[in-house]
Amino acid sequence: MRVVIVTESFPPDVNGVAHCALQTARHLVDRGHHPLVVAPAPAPGTGPDPDAPCQVVRVPSLPLPGYPQVRVALPSRRLAAALVAHRPDVVHLAGPFVLGVRGMAAAARLGIPAVAVYQTDLAGYARIYMGAGEAAAWRRIRSVHAAADRTLAPSSAARSDLEEHGVPRVALWPRGVDTVRFRPDRRDETLRRALAPHGERIVGYVGRLAPEKHVELLSGVCGLPGVRLVVVGDGPSRGQLAEALPGAVFLGRRTGGELARIFASLDVFVHTGPYETFCQTVQEAMASGVPVVAPAAGGPLDLVAHGRTGLLVPPRDATAVREAVHALAGDPARRAAYGAAARASVEGRTWAAVGDQLIDHYDQVLAARRTVVAA
Repeated sequence: MRVVIVTESFPPDVNGVAHCALQTARHLVDRGHHPLVVAPAPAPGTGPDPDAPCQVVRVPSLPLPGYPQVRVALPSRRLAAALVAHRPDVVHLAGPFVLGVRGMAAAARLGIPAVAVYQTDLAGYARIYMGAGEAAAWRRIRSVHAAADRTLAPSSAARSDLEEHGVPRVALWPRGVDTVRFRPDRRDETLRRALAPHGERIVGYVGRLAPEKHVELLSGVCGLPGVRLVVVGDGPSRGQLAEALPGAVFLGRRTGGELARIFASLDVFVHTGPYETFCQTVQEAMASGVPVVAPAAGGPLDLVAHGRTGLLVPPRDATAVREAVHALAGDPARRAAYGAAARASVEGRTWAAVGDQLIDHYDQVLAARRTVVAA
């Protein structure tokens, strides 16, 4: 099967859309298929990505005003030319918003089936960054995804949101996790002593440091006795968070084996963002054998079994976050039980397993198109 993956982000970017697009391309290659990736060009001087498993066509881009870590694709003929040259059986649109919209239009002109992967809560972001515009965001989401042969939602909550807002042909496709890289035996006592020299329980957040993540909700955790907060990631809110989270250790961006050691060396993982359509870092913490505290909203509802693998708390409730962390930090037996159950719950969620599910979705879309043509 020949596939063109049109993605709004791709490594060296570090985010959920980029990671999922990379894993999709790898899995297609591993299964003998022929993917091509079309993505915005990274910032000048970034250099080629050595991990790309297939050809990557880069489209000119500019940094998003006020958020330079995000690149927005400019109009270009490269996208349509790539589709014509690659002759795909299906076009995979990863988080379509700017480049993906153009990919959808090009696929329609060429008569190529399109599968759109919903990955970002744009309506939630509209509330955060514009203070309004949620209805307009949903109109755009509905317009883009209605043109696809199938929309794939990463969680039950995301699927419900899409269906409630009139998006047709929605199916569930979750995300995989690298259970070889992220595993409990990566725990590093030397690292733990460096992060918590007085033997504190280590509570960690991993993710983008941006307003929509509400990392400031961890301020109460900083005041818990015997607890050290560790923050991994970067973004526009880092400066404000350094003031809001006194005593926290900010490690910046970490990837690969280093990130896996950090995950496994935590005692509790906390995620605070209420707008997660999936929440990959929760799944990576669980694979690392770490109990999770997360908001009872969006993707974490599918991932965290409250009272078995972690604790779900009301969204945007700093007091609830603090109390949940306090409960786990002071109970090593409970942490161990939750962590073991968390690891067991994700062992079957490999990228190979969910990648095969994706190929099944492609096959079903192609079969439906053939049926329509035959009729």
